[in-house]
Amino acid sequence: MSHSERHNEPVPTDPIIAARIEAIKQLAQGLSDRVAVMDRSFNVVYANEAAWTETTTRRPHAKCYEAFAHRTDPCGTCPAIKVFEAPGVECVSCSSGGDGTACGMQQAFPLTSSRGEVGSMLVLFKREQVPMMPDVKPAEAEHPPSAVRESLGDLIGRSPAMQQLFDMTSLVADSSATVLIQGESGTGKELLAKTIHALSNRRDRPFVVVDCGSLPETLLESELFGHVKGAFTGAIANKRGLFEEADEGTIFLDEIADTTPTFQAKLLRVLQEGEIKPVGGTRSLKIHARVISASNKDLAELVKAKTFRQDLYYRLAVLPIYLPTLRERREDIPLLVQHFVAASCVRHRQAVRHVAEKTMRVLRDAPWPGNVRQLQHYVERAVVTTTGPWLVCDDLVSGGIATEDESLRSASRGAMAQAERARIVDALQKTAGNRLKAAKLLKISRASLYNRLRTYSID
Repeated sequence: MSHSERHNEPVPTDPIIAARIEAIKQLAQGLSDRVAVMDRSFNVVYANEAAWTETTTRRPHAKCYEAFAHRTDPCGTCPAIKVFEAPGVECVSCSSGGDGTACGMQQAFPLTSSRGEVGSMLVLFKREQVPMMPDVKPAEAEHPPSAVRESLGDLIGRSPAMQQLFDMTSLVADSSATVLIQGESGTGKELLAKTIHALSNRRDRPFVVVDCGSLPETLLESELFGHVKGAFTGAIANKRGLFEEADEGTIFLDEIADTTPTFQAKLLRVLQEGEIKPVGGTRSLKIHARVISASNKDLAELVKAKTFRQDLYYRLAVLPIYLPTLRERREDIPLLVQHFVAASCVRHRQAVRHVAEKTMRVLRDAPWPGNVRQLQHYVERAVVTTTGPWLVCDDLVSGGIATEDESLRSASRGAMAQAERARIVDALQKTAGNRLKAAKLLKISRASLYNRLRTYSID
C-alpha cells in the first residue's frame, strides 16, 4: 500500500479502537496470511500487504465488497453482520451470491470501543488458491490447502473452535500488545499464555506467572513491584518485583478479576507509563515486559457492575482471546484422551494402555464441568488405579453417564436437548429476539448461545 493510500484510510476516532488497529498493523504487516480491519460501514480501515492480491481491488476508502468481492453493491447475506449485531467471536465464511464469487472472508473478530461497543472487526481471509491447469494433479499444486492442525505448542485440538484459536494465537504472538484470555476454569488459560510466549520473539526471556487471586493486596503489590528495605515490617532488604524479573519477557497475571480497585489503579498506571515504583521507594523503574492477563469471569460484565475498572479493562483487552469449554469442542476429547493416557503411562512408569471405543464414547459424552483439567486428572487417576492393557472407566458408567442400553442413553440425551431448545426459544421470545439479552437471561456466553442456535437449527 502506498503512502498516499495509507493516508486516505478511514481513521478511527475512538482511542481504544485506534490502539487495537495499531497493534494489528504491527503484527500483521509481515504475515503471509491475509488480514484486514473493517468498520461498521464495511470500509476497509486497514489491510496488510498479503490481503492485496491479483484478484483484489486496491483503492482509498474502498468498501470490503468492492475490494475483495468485485461488487458494486453490498453482499446481501454477509454473516459478518452478526459481529456488530451481537458482540462475540464468530467463525464465518462469506459467499457473494449468484455468480459464485467469494470475498474469501473466513473469520471475523469484534474490536470494541472505549464505550464497550463493537466499532470495527478484524477479518482473516482464506488463503488464495492457485488455479490449476487441467493436466495438473492436486498433489502437484504449488500451494495445496493447509491441513487441519492437531496442535500448536502444547495446545491440542482438531475442532473448528481450536483451529480458530490456533490462528488467533499465531497472529498475536509477536505483538507487544496486551492480551486478555477469558474462559472457564480448567480450559487452559495458562497453557495458552505459555504458547503465546513460546511463539513470540521473547521466547528466550523469562515467563513469569502471578496468581492474583491467591495473594492479599499488600503482598501482591510487593510481589509485582518489589520493595525497598524498611518499607514495612519484615522488609529487611531490597527486593526485585516480578515485573522487573519479567523485563523483556512476559508476565502472566492470572485471575486478574480478583484484584481490588486500589491495586487495579496501580496496575493501570504501570500499563500507561511503562514503569513501576517499588513499595516504599521514590524512584520509578522502566520495564519492558509484555502483559498477558486471564480471568474465568466475564470482565465486561464486571465493568458494567462497577466491580472492575473500565479503563483497565480496555488496557488489558487490546487483543482479547476466548478459550472454548470442553463442551464446545467434544470432538477433541478422543485426541486429548490419547495424549493424556500416553503421558500418564510414561510419568507413572505404567505399561501402555489402550482405550476401547465404548470407553471413548463414555469419556466423550461425560459433562466435564472442570473442562480439560478435569479430563486430564481423571485419565491420570484411571491409569494409576487400574491394571491391564485397557483403560477402565467403570465409575463413569455406574455413575449414570453411560449405560449398556444405548437406546436409553440416546433417549436421555434427546430429552435434555429438547428441554434446552425449549429454554432457548423461550428466552428469545422474552427478549424479542435480542440474542445478547437472551444469552444473559440463560446465563451463558454469547458464543455458547450461537453454538446452540446452530446445533438446534433455531432461526
